[in-house]
Amino acid sequence: MKRMFCALFVLAGFAVTAPAVNAGVLDDVKNRGVLHCGVTQGLPGFSSPDDKGNWTGLDVDLCRAIAAAIFDDPNKIKYTPLTAKDRFTALQSGEIDVLSRNTTWTLSRDTSLGLNFAGINYYDGQGFMIRKDKKVASALELSGASICTQTGTTSELNVADYFRARNMKYEIVSFTTADETLKAYESGRCDTFTTDVSQLYAMRLKLGNPSDHTVLPEVISKEPLGPVVRHGDDQWFDVVKWVLFAMLNAEEMNITQKNIDEAVKSPNPEVKRLLGSEGNFGEQLGLTRDWVVRIVRHVGNYGESYDRNVGIGSKLGIERGLNRLWNKGGIQYAPPIR
Repeated sequence: MKRMFCALFVLAGFAVTAPAVNAGVLDDVKNRGVLHCGVTQGLPGFSSPDDKGNWTGLDVDLCRAIAAAIFDDPNKIKYTPLTAKDRFTALQSGEIDVLSRNTTWTLSRDTSLGLNFAGINYYDGQGFMIRKDKKVASALELSGASICTQTGTTSELNVADYFRARNMKYEIVSFTTADETLKAYESGRCDTFTTDVSQLYAMRLKLGNPSDHTVLPEVISKEPLGPVVRHGDDQWFDVVKWVLFAMLNAEEMNITQKNIDEAVKSPNPEVKRLLGSEGNFGEQLGLTRDWVVRIVRHVGNYGESYDRNVGIGSKLGIERGLNRLWNKGGIQYAPPIR
């Protein structure tokens, strides 16, 4: 049941009443006993089910971390597979609590859909995959090409910008789902397949002969991917973004699944604040003091999640690149917990 509240502030001797805010998603999730998470219909490395229906991936791990922080159990999740076209409607309607589905943060999506992006869990960019036997080494050689892509994504607009800016001709062949798009590409209905580079590496694994295909070097757009929540619930917005920030801060402090039990004994004040032995930061979110301990123990820090799902410990083998921490040559950066 959603509750309404207002806060009273005293500023320069005057009482100021803040607008009433709906703050019910966290309570709903707690009362329901399960988190409703929107994911892809199957994208290796990000959100994909195995033959037993167990979901894994970088986006899945973010949902698992949210569930761990709330329930101390990363498995209390109902996953809803969504197409790119349907993903925002499912969130707007309340069918899901959070969308964690390789979704690009753009101004129009942030302002016109009644949604909030809660951070960036993967910095990406759009690229092209093509058969090696076509002897194409650069996207600049694609003038006149037919291009397979998925409807409801930013890919079509990015292709239009890239090709028109270079006076290159092209033909878009679009499909509803990623798998339909891949099948069309594999059957020869188009010359090249375009989407985010990370997705190209993931989809290439689904081809009959992955080694027959290559990802071209050009990256033609900025694709900051991250979790999304509905407008109007600042508490839930805070929970989702700070779960992501906690995973990043844990990696920065070298707190891992293996050493979490030792880390909770650390005298380091930053570590003490992160892990809840100092301050009441978890309670400020509506969670428990040990909310980050729960996340790291069950899911790991950001780097652990990255490596096993899309990085060196995975089939995709994607270099960290921009997704390295800010102090390791990348741009992943989380505000401090203090």
